[in-house]
Amino acid sequence: MSQKKLVTPFISENISLSNRIVMAPMNRRRAVKGIPHPSMITYYQQRAGAGLLISDNIAISSNGGAYMNTPGIYNEEQKTAWKKVVEAVHAEGGKIFAQLVQAGRIGHPAIQNNEPLISSSAIQVNETIRIPDDTHQPMTMPISIDLEEIPFWVQAFRQAAINALEAGFDGVEIHAAHGFLIDQFINPLSNIRTDEYGGSIGNRTRFLLEIMQEVVAVAGKNKVGIRLSPFREIYDLKSYPEELATHQYILEELQKLDILYIHFSNAITNGRPSIPLNFLRSARQRFKNIIMIAGGFTVKTAEEILQTQFVNLVAFGKLYISNPDLVERIKNDSPLADWDEETFYQGGDKGYIDYPSY
Repeated sequence: MSQKKLVTPFISENISLSNRIVMAPMNRRRAVKGIPHPSMITYYQQRAGAGLLISDNIAISSNGGAYMNTPGIYNEEQKTAWKKVVEAVHAEGGKIFAQLVQAGRIGHPAIQNNEPLISSSAIQVNETIRIPDDTHQPMTMPISIDLEEIPFWVQAFRQAAINALEAGFDGVEIHAAHGFLIDQFINPLSNIRTDEYGGSIGNRTRFLLEIMQEVVAVAGKNKVGIRLSPFREIYDLKSYPEELATHQYILEELQKLDILYIHFSNAITNGRPSIPLNFLRSARQRFKNIIMIAGGFTVKTAEEILQTQFVNLVAFGKLYISNPDLVERIKNDSPLADWDEETFYQGGDKGYIDYPSY
């Protein structure tokens, strides 16, 4: 059997990876007061065989994490804990990027340090979320960010990137997907602003591009990626007429910034991916650097999408939860272990660091 492209090295002038397999960013919610739990050191070290690891969602501020027990990187204690994680990954020869997030209107004050939710506009999400008393409560009405406060949030992303690099991360990924704050500015269903951050495609993407410019300025373009989720229906966000044009514009602007990679989150719904192949084809034409994709891939479908040449890397989430040695299993055609959904977001070390290697 010919060698799978998945397990061959990826080498470009900007980064060299031992294989084309990425551990997708997953918020496993194992932090305490925003501080990574010591077991997170073991968790990431076990999976350091990936060409690239992307961290849990890491909150850039005390009201930035959508869910309970989300880690942060906005104080020294958090940075120190992340440094131990990064050092463990590097000791195994791995590379790891920090995924930085501000969840915006997703969450609840009981989770967000008793602070109000914020968003592009004061539009509430019609969903519930689990809070510390173990009940599910409706997400609260967010406060629309004042025009003069927008630079504060741009700088919060900038500072989080600085903190991540100081903790030793090899780079940062800006989370602009999944209905979180940046996505709330991009989508006209959550953004009804009438100032220069709302309305036209250029206005709705301004917040995103200002953040990217600031992060590139402090990290360097070769240490910056972004996660996007075009056509993903989540947290009351649905498709809208200008969605294709909006994302094509974003791709062109990101190419001008010459960032390292774009990471598409490709949700599988009823067996169908949210991102069609013809979009990936046009994305490849607009963005010349690394394109990564995640979302329900099997080894077979990951190999097939790599062969299209539209993407360079494939990120695995659930398969990496239950197969810490995923790269070796794929190389050797070993069977893949099943995951336990009950322990995805809670359960301490059970279902976290106790999955055996093959």
